[in-house]
Amino acid sequence: MMTTTRTRRAAVTLAAAAVLPLALSACSSGSEKDSGKSGSSAPAASSPKASEGMGTMDEPFGPACSSVPKNGAGSFDGMAKDPVATAASNNPALSTLVTAVKKAGLVDTLNNAQNITVFAPTNDAFDKIPKATLDKVLNDKAQLTKILTYHVVGKKLAPKDLENGSFDTLEKSKLMTSGSGESYKVNGSANVVCGNVKTANANVYIIDSVLMPKS
Repeated sequence: MMTTTRTRRAAVTLAAAAVLPLALSACSSGSEKDSGKSGSSAPAASSPKASEGMGTMDEPFGPACSSVPKNGAGSFDGMAKDPVATAASNNPALSTLVTAVKKAGLVDTLNNAQNITVFAPTNDAFDKIPKATLDKVLNDKAQLTKILTYHVVGKKLAPKDLENGSFDTLEKSKLMTSGSGESYKVNGSANVVCGNVKTANANVYIIDSVLMPKS
């Protein structure tokens, strides 16, 4: 009888000895899986931070932006402190536009407006117009006012707004915009060469052609 009891105890001991390594192995495997999971989750946790560091479209963009002065009143920082007509007067590339605005008597109108967008033709844009025609327009205040106010929209437009837009201008007719990223057109012909320039009261998109309202 005692022999049978000892045999059973020995069997139980052997069984326990066999199970113990399996149990330890299972625990070890589980912990490795858990640590693997935590390791794989680390990059996921850090990815939002990486995306936060990406650039935004809140900065000026376009090939002509490189010609804007780095410092002073005509720089991006300087223009941001002044209302739009004053800011434009400090940018050498917009001197013809500033002359036109003064001739039309629109300096105060533009400077006192709130939250507007101005599509500002460069000097080169005005040079595309035959000199005789340009001189005639510059000396016709009514026509000049009509053309210049066609370049102004009565609300601030972000780059994304230009992707497929139709906007009422101060001249009372519409202009159309299209594009994406850092490439936009106005009325299908004028290119934005330096966009999203901030002034104290306006967003400015510098363009390479003068926009003409429909008669």
